[in-house]
Amino acid sequence: MYTTEIEENLFLVDLQTGGLKNLIASYILKGKKVLIVETGPTSSIPNLLSGLKEVNVKFEDVAYVVISHIHLDHGGGAGTLVKYLPKAKVIVHPKGAPHLVNPEKLWSQSKEVLGSVAEIYGEPEPVPEDRIIAPTDGMVFGVGNNVGLKVVETLGHASHHLSYYEILNEGIFSGDAAGIYLKEFDTVVPTTPPPYRFDIGLASLDKLVSFRPKALYYSHFGMASDGVRRLQTYKQQIELWAKLAKEGVEKKESIDSIRQRILEEDKTIRNVLPYLKAHPVFEETVLINSVKGFIDFAEKFEVSN
Repeated sequence: MYTTEIEENLFLVDLQTGGLKNLIASYILKGKKVLIVETGPTSSIPNLLSGLKEVNVKFEDVAYVVISHIHLDHGGGAGTLVKYLPKAKVIVHPKGAPHLVNPEKLWSQSKEVLGSVAEIYGEPEPVPEDRIIAPTDGMVFGVGNNVGLKVVETLGHASHHLSYYEILNEGIFSGDAAGIYLKEFDTVVPTTPPPYRFDIGLASLDKLVSFRPKALYYSHFGMASDGVRRLQTYKQQIELWAKLAKEGVEKKESIDSIRQRILEEDKTIRNVLPYLKAHPVFEETVLINSVKGFIDFAEKFEVSN
C-alpha cells in the first residue's frame, strides 16, 4: 500500500522514490473530480499510479495535476504522468511552465547540482504545452464537493514556487517553502539550495501564516498539525542560519567552517544530525546544498552591498 487517508477527501501517497520511504509525497484530493498535488520524479510515477488505483481513482477523472515548482522531486514526473491522465491539466508557475514543455535544460542543470541523486529521480519528459495552466496568485481550482485549492505564490526557495491553500480542511501544501518535515522526529529542517533568496523566503512564510493554516502538507514529508506555529518556528531557524552565514562570509571563513557553526548552534539540526548524515539524499540536499544557499545569498545580497 502506498496511500493513507489523512483528512476528509485527502490522501497521502508515499512515492517511495529509490526505495526510500517518507522521502517524497504526492497528495490526492477527491471531489466530484480529482486533484493531484506534486507528481514526484519520473522514477516514482508507477508508484503514484498504483496509489491512484488504491483509492479507486479513475485516470480520466483527474482534472488537475498541481505542482509547487519544477525541481525534479516535485514536478519532474509531470510529463510521464499526464500520458496516463487524458483530461488532466498541469498547474505550474508561469516561470516554470517553459521548462516543463522543454525540460532539457532542467535535466542538465539538475544533474550538475544533484549528481547521483538526479539519476535516482530520472530524466523528465516534456509536458504538452496545451496541457499546462500557468495561474496567477489567488486563483482557485475546484473539483466539486467544496474540494479545491487556492494558489499562493511563495517565492524564495525558487523563483517559480507556488503553495496551495486547501479549502475543505484549511491546510496548506507548502512544497519547499516551509522546509522539510522529518516525520520520524517531528522536526523541520531547511531546504534552501542556491540561488536561495532568504529575504523573499521570509516574506513567503509571513504570507503563509496569514492563512492561519490548521496543518501543513509537506512534499517532504507528510502532514503536520499546528501549521502556524511550525511556520513561525521555521522562520526563526532560517533567520539563525542566515545570521551565521553572513558572519562567516564577512570573516571570509570556509564553507566547511560556516557549516560546522550552523550544525553546532542549531539545536534542531543537532538532534537529527546522525539521521541526516546517514541519509542518501538529505546528506547532500540539507547539509551541503542548503548551507550553500545561505552563503550564496550573503555573498550576493548582504556582504557585497
